[in-house]
Amino acid sequence: MEGTGGKGKVVVVMGATATGKSKLAIDLALRFGGEVVNSDKIQVHDGLDVVTNKVTDEEQAGVPHHLIGGVHQDADYEVDDFVRDATRAVKSILARGRVPIIAGGSNRYLEALLDGEPGFRKRHDLCFLWVDAHLPVLHRYVHHRVDCMVEQGLVGEVRELFRLDADYSRGIRRSIGVPEMDAYFRQDAANALDGDDDELRARLLAASIGEIKSNTCRLAHRQILKIHRLRGLAGWGLRRLDVTRVLALKVQRASSKDAKAAERAAWESDVVAPATRVVETFLHGGNVADGGRDEQDRLGTAAMEVAVADDGTAAETWCGLRLVDAAASQPARRWFHAWNEGSHGSLISS
Repeated sequence: MEGTGGKGKVVVVMGATATGKSKLAIDLALRFGGEVVNSDKIQVHDGLDVVTNKVTDEEQAGVPHHLIGGVHQDADYEVDDFVRDATRAVKSILARGRVPIIAGGSNRYLEALLDGEPGFRKRHDLCFLWVDAHLPVLHRYVHHRVDCMVEQGLVGEVRELFRLDADYSRGIRRSIGVPEMDAYFRQDAANALDGDDDELRARLLAASIGEIKSNTCRLAHRQILKIHRLRGLAGWGLRRLDVTRVLALKVQRASSKDAKAAERAAWESDVVAPATRVVETFLHGGNVADGGRDEQDRLGTAAMEVAVADDGTAAETWCGLRLVDAAASQPARRWFHAWNEGSHGSLISS
């Protein structure tokens, strides 16, 4: 689809890990005849589908995906590789009259494509969507999602990749979820976990899983800080979409039969509907890249000054990080504290 001056129109979905970027990209692709270009530098590798949280064939819902798999597990995939491949994918999608939707969490790679690749912005109009969440809620959901990944086979998947001489600075082994399991598998390989000491095995496994959770939270924090930096630059007019309520409902879904339906409704109303309005305007009503930035009232981290605090004043610690809750509205604070203290019924009825 062409924009002003014959430019191709490209949608970019950004956000921290676990915020639903891929799901939103697919929902938009189904609505607007799009194809997804993955911008996650780990998901380009073959294997570790659970650990890297790749979208399944069912989740893709028939939407073509580019740069998912295809790179050998031991191969390095650098910024220049991504810029080359993503540029080709976007060109191919536009040539077929469809909408490229770039989605993923490797913001350094994305910045290199949009600002470092000569001529990309001259050839394309861009629409930025930012899927964001209140950091403490995201933290809890990350823990929940890692537990789900363990249930889906994370340990066995990483075990198949384990080697005593593994280099965790290359290829898919850089993925969070792989180096954290090293100590556990080394103990297992040395037969230290044989016998009836189930307590030792459980303790070592719990430590590895805990490290995965902590490192994923730290990754999310780095991604958020990067997005805040990009948001202050010219040409990065991000439209913020608040996924906080959806993630809170995901955490409680297992304990409430009503939560799944409420989660679906929240996803549609809080994320998909406002995103659809923005993209509809972008594709058919003009360039929205430099317009007003927030499609919703602020609630999550964009409503807060996310920072590493110099002291403990007015700060809470989550994921081993600090955030200053300086600007959140009183209704937003009441909503979050009600959820935080276990008053989940209000979430389902809201």
